[in-house]
Amino acid sequence: MIRYVTRPEAADENARLVAAVYAALAEAKPADLEYATYRLDDGVTFVHVAKLPDDSNPLASIPEFAEFQREIADRCVEQPDPRAANVVGSYRSNT
Repeated sequence: MIRYVTRPEAADENARLVAAVYAALAEAKPADLEYATYRLDDGVTFVHVAKLPDDSNPLASIPEFAEFQREIADRCVEQPDPRAANVVGSYRSNT
C-alpha cells in the first residue's frame, strides 16, 4: 500500500497519469497483478493498493507507470509512503 498527498493544483494531473497506467495495464494484461488506486474525498490524497507476484513487479515494465513516477515528488506535499500490509479481513475484494 502506498499513500501520498498531492499539491491541490497537481491532483488532477496525478489522476490523469494514474488513469494512463490503468489504460496501459488493460492493454498489457499482466498476470498475477491486483492493483487499485483510490482518491480520497479531500481530493488530494491518493492510496494505491497492489498485490504483486513474489518474483517481480509487472508495473516496472509499463512505460506509463515510469511516466507517472517521473515527477511524483514535485506533485506531492506528502511523499509516497510505501507500507507492507496483511489482510485481516476481506469481503469480495481482490486487493
